Amino acid sequence: MIEENVILVDQNDEQIGVMPKMEAHQKALLHRAFSVFILNKKGEIMLQQRAADKYHSPLLWTNTCCSHQREGETNIQAGKRRLQEEMGFQVELEEIFSFTYKAPFENGLTEHEFDHVMIGTYNDEPKINPEEVEDWKWMHPENIKEDIALFPENYTVWFKIIFEKFYAHFHKE
Repeated sequence: MIEENVILVDQNDEQIGVMPKMEAHQKALLHRAFSVFILNKKGEIMLQQRAADKYHSPLLWTNTCCSHQREGETNIQAGKRRLQEEMGFQVELEEIFSFTYKAPFENGLTEHEFDHVMIGTYNDEPKINPEEVEDWKWMHPENIKEDIALFPENYTVWFKIIFEKFYAHFHKE
């Protein structure tokens, strides 16, 4: 299997190069990424549990899907592609905000991403790819917030960061 490249970007999300994904994570270089949140008509978020064989954060809960754009691919195209690859369905997506974050892992890798956060709506069961996803569930945002506070070790590092921003986006005062 050929390793995927990520798109290296500056603080303005302007492409400055490409690099193999693992190398970018080893060097903690800023690269373009996306995170998809799928909601149902009840306002619940579809969470996925990462597959046991993932090279980092196995069996942890996270947003519906996330990954990296390919060269020449729009954020929305990338989100739709990965949603199909991981969760087995496609819906219309809308980008709601973007931000940068840096999250080191115990294995020496670091996520340093310019993350484009997207939402979509779906009301059925996914057809999960077992190589990517162990399990899935619907959860209401307030319950996710409470569960992260009680059991932060059950969630990916990036999801805790992204969810806080996602939650604040929908609960502006």
